Amino acid sequence: MSKRLLIVAHAPSENTLSLRAAVARGALSETGIDVRVAAPLQAGPDDVLAAQAVVLGTTENLGYMSGALKDFFDRSYNPLLDKTQGLPCALYIRAGSDGTGTRRGVETILTGLHWRLVQEPLICKGPWQPVFVEQCEELGAAMAAGLAAGIF
Repeated sequence: MSKRLLIVAHAPSENTLSLRAAVARGALSETGIDVRVAAPLQAGPDDVLAAQAVVLGTTENLGYMSGALKDFFDRSYNPLLDKTQGLPCALYIRAGSDGTGTRRGVETILTGLHWRLVQEPLICKGPWQPVFVEQCEELGAAMAAGLAAGIF
């Protein structure tokens, strides 16, 4: 049975769409991993319960996560509480500023869910740089490789 990596990422622009696509492309470089990509408003607790790992992506909006990702957590938190403890996850943030408040907001929710960040959050901050795409592809590949190898 293949393992599923769920990518839940808010992508309101061409640049953020390219980041989400890069995470998926990186994840698909690993064989035997089922990759599911969903916008936060379309994803829910059933998607998380069907996954063995999750990558979260958000923009920095007024120093916090996107409203769409917050909505995903609002709808999913209670149904997932006590059912997904220890779930491996990763986070990337497209931040026009520094991403600190956004990271803190997501990490607070992850702590409550008892999910486990398996790598340092990737914060793509400041003016747009093409290297952000490469970094997101590496993040997706690393998550898929870890999942495939049974590391988490």
